Amino acid sequence: MTLQFEISGAQIEGARDYQEDAFLITHLTDNEGKSSSLVIVADGMGGHAAGNVASNMAVQAFNSHFTSNYPSDKIPKILKESIHKANNAITETVKETPALDGMGCTMVSTVFQNGNMWCVSVGDSHLYLLRDGKLAKQNADHSYGGYLDKMAAEGKPVKAEPALSRNMLMSGLTGEEIPDIDSPDTPVKLQAGDRIIICSDGLDTLSAGKIIRYSKKSETPKQCTDALLKAVDDADVPRQDNATIIVIDVVDVEEEIVLESVEREEPAVPEQPQPAVAAVEKKSIEERPLRPNVGIMLGVLGFVLFAGATFSYFYFNPIQETIKPTSPTVVPVETIEVEEEWIAEPELPEPEQAEIAVEPPTPLLEAPEAEEPGGEEIAMIEPPVKPEPIVDIGKAFRDPFKAGGGLGPNMVRIPGGTFEMGSSRTSVHADEWPQHTVHIKSFAISKYEITVNEYNQFARATRRKTVKGNGKLPAAFMTWRDANEYARWLSRKTGQHYRLPSEAEWEYTASGRQDTPYWWGFDIQGVDAHCFGCANGLMPREPTIVGQYKPNQLGLYDTAGNVAEWLADCYHKNYEGAPTDGSVWSDADCEARVARGGSYTSPPLSLRSGNRDRFDPNTTYDFIGLRVARDLN
Repeated sequence: MTLQFEISGAQIEGARDYQEDAFLITHLTDNEGKSSSLVIVADGMGGHAAGNVASNMAVQAFNSHFTSNYPSDKIPKILKESIHKANNAITETVKETPALDGMGCTMVSTVFQNGNMWCVSVGDSHLYLLRDGKLAKQNADHSYGGYLDKMAAEGKPVKAEPALSRNMLMSGLTGEEIPDIDSPDTPVKLQAGDRIIICSDGLDTLSAGKIIRYSKKSETPKQCTDALLKAVDDADVPRQDNATIIVIDVVDVEEEIVLESVEREEPAVPEQPQPAVAAVEKKSIEERPLRPNVGIMLGVLGFVLFAGATFSYFYFNPIQETIKPTSPTVVPVETIEVEEEWIAEPELPEPEQAEIAVEPPTPLLEAPEAEEPGGEEIAMIEPPVKPEPIVDIGKAFRDPFKAGGGLGPNMVRIPGGTFEMGSSRTSVHADEWPQHTVHIKSFAISKYEITVNEYNQFARATRRKTVKGNGKLPAAFMTWRDANEYARWLSRKTGQHYRLPSEAEWEYTASGRQDTPYWWGFDIQGVDAHCFGCANGLMPREPTIVGQYKPNQLGLYDTAGNVAEWLADCYHKNYEGAPTDGSVWSDADCEARVARGGSYTSPPLSLRSGNRDRFDPNTTYDFIGLRVARDLN
């Protein structure tokens, strides 16, 4: 018998005005070439944007380290290392932005591989196993209440201190030393029919009995996720916390596997396309977008400084022994008889279709009249080669549409040359290894990030969903496939060959052909870009109009910050075997695509020209847009 997994996840804000939870589901392949899964859930703390930044940053850092070192036969070791990497990311961010001191998060992560479940956790988020109608918690509870319950279960009851809340955390990721990590050395052996629920403590609104009841009436993980979240919402608890729930069903390979969509309730986030039914031999898995929407940021520095002064993060008796599941035996937490009546399956509302009027396409800034790029076809440059001189820096041209009037985006010619792509082995960023020489031939790239007006013209022409916002904001909320189709549409409209840039072309141009981490140099202080932590006076909860900051040495705007940009390449965990001619590195089975440049939600360190990020090509994100490339004839 071969076990596989159906996975679905979603979250709600509850009665809060912001979302501090983050989660991610990543498709992996083990040493035997079989599908496996990494699931991460983080619950931020520190208030408003600080908690959101902490949870998203921790999830990204954890995922990056684990996927860079997987597959491996030392999963517990890598899981624990990943927890420390997530904690260190918070440490570095607080150093960059002292106003965020006091932020942190809890975390629980699982790896599903070959019928086994490995786990690591810090804090009070939950990992439950539901088997034969009984619910068993599989990870330790690092809250004060969890400590009291553990001591009572061991026959050593401790009298609760009146001044201490049961919800007080005794271990968490705060950038300081982690008091306690629950990291079993052996996995939980799973069986067909098991259901795993991974969630933040927002699910504590429901009793164990209700969780069992709602789960029993749900045939699929998606139905279970939706039912549990609706039950939490219907409870209408005052100041209901954010709730994030991931449900995993363990099935025999002979059963039909159906991919589950991951949805959000808030209309600000667009719906994800419903994927098709996967073949029996493939694992059902989908990557969940991080929720980097930092929300309620106005006045965050003053708030967080106050929170940093008043937030008391207790470390009570940090040497306590953790609770670790050592066998698949299920100990019931609570079992109840399911009542005959049942609440109808909930239906989450779909985001509204944006209706944005499209202004006539006009230059964002002063641009010369459209000119036809001429000249003979440029052959691929072979080493050794000297960089072509930079001429007409920032001078833009626009291709006219062949019919119906209109112009393409502002484009800048980029001279060919050679550069060192990636980072040396001394870098902590393993996905940027090895550093290698790449030869770029001349091409053109858009001077600005594609705007709402420019993208919506395409969206309406092709009957796609339009995007919201001021017409001169960078367009976001499109999938990689939509971004790629936009470039193809420009090709049809202009008769020229437009496309998404390759990863090598993007790094070459974004760096301004400089040998420094950022196009402006080494210093991250006084960053001339729009990011979270950049001293620019802007609201870091939304992008800004394109072209508001200085261009780089090639005349390109916003290559760092504002929104990240979809690229043509598949994501690879490192540069082993990467092309050296600047071409796109793609695969027949591309699970994730690359986005570069950081965004308004990113800390300054994420704005490095060499920084890489991976995302699901079928998902939309409020912080990813695009920039297009064009071949020169």
